[in-house]
Amino acid sequence: MAADVAVEGCRKTYGDVVAVDTVDLSVAAGEFFTLLGPSGSGKTTTLRMIAGFEQPDSGRITLGGEDITSRPPYARDVNTVFQDYALFPHMTVAENVGYGLKVKGVPRTQRKGQVAEVLEMVRLGGYGDRKPVQLSGGQRQRVALARSIVNRPKVLLLDEPLGALDLKLRQEMQVFLKSLQRELGMTFIYVTHDQEEALTMSDHLAVFNEGRIEQVGAPAAVYERPATEFVASFVGTSNIVERNGRRVSIRPERIELNGAGVPATVADVVFVGAFRRIHVDTDAGDRFTVVRPNDGSTIEPGTRVHIAWRDEDAYELQPPSNQEVR
Repeated sequence: MAADVAVEGCRKTYGDVVAVDTVDLSVAAGEFFTLLGPSGSGKTTTLRMIAGFEQPDSGRITLGGEDITSRPPYARDVNTVFQDYALFPHMTVAENVGYGLKVKGVPRTQRKGQVAEVLEMVRLGGYGDRKPVQLSGGQRQRVALARSIVNRPKVLLLDEPLGALDLKLRQEMQVFLKSLQRELGMTFIYVTHDQEEALTMSDHLAVFNEGRIEQVGAPAAVYERPATEFVASFVGTSNIVERNGRRVSIRPERIELNGAGVPATVADVVFVGAFRRIHVDTDAGDRFTVVRPNDGSTIEPGTRVHIAWRDEDAYELQPPSNQEVR
C-alpha cells in the first residue's frame, strides 16, 4: 500500500539534547500504526513533528506524497487527540464536537447533522446537551475523539490518549478505538509507552529508544523476533542469555519446566491471576523467568527443576540500528 505519512531523515534537537535522531518512518494508508517506547525516547516528538507543532532541524515529512514539513498545523489534513481531552468546559458535548466545523464556516444545519452522526459513531448519541463535567473519563475521551474525526481528517494522531484512564476502562477503550479505526478506514498514528496496548491495537509498530527506531513490524513479528536486546526486554518479558558467543532472546512461555534440560532451583513464584511467573536460578548461575498457566498446581521456592527450550525459540539479537518501516 502507498504511504499515507512518511518521515524522512528527520532530526530534532533541543540545545544539546537530541530528541529525534534521523528517523525514517513510513505509515501505510488506513492502518493503525503505533510509536512505542519509554519516556524520552522520541516518539511524542516525532508525532508532534507530523502534527506540525514542532519543526524538524533536518529531513522532511510528507502526507499523501505532498511535502508538509513547513506547513503550520492548521494547514495539515491531520487532527490530534491528547491525554487531557482539552474540552471546553462551558460548552455542551455537541458544541465541543462541532466547534471545528463552526470555525470552518460549515452551515448550522449541516453541522448539526455531522455532529449527531459522529456522536452515534462513538456511542454517545443522546449526550449532546450534556457538559463535559457530567461525563465519565471514558466518555470525555470519546467526545475528544468525536471532535477530532467529525471533519474526516486524512490522519488521526493520538498522543497517549488512554493514559489517564483506569485499567478496565483503558482495556475497553483499546477495543473501541481499534473497531472505530476499522470502521472509519482512517490512518491512526498512536503514541504509547504501554507494550500490551501497542501489541493489542496495532497493525504495525515502531519501537523507539533514545531518539532512534530499533525495530518496526507487525506486533507478532516484533514480539516473536526482537531485533535488539532493548526490544526483547521492553516489548514483553524476555530471557537474554549468551550461548556459543551469541546473545539470544527466549520468551518465558517458550521454556519447558522439568523433564530433561538444564538443572536449576526455583527462586521465586509470582501469582499474576491467569498465570504464574516462576523465577529459576540455574546451577551455572543464570536467572530465567518461566511463565505457566495458573492450573491450580503448586511449586515452591527451593524446588529442584530442569529447564529447556527449542533451538528455534532462541532468537539471535543484533546491535541497535535505525530501521525504516518496510
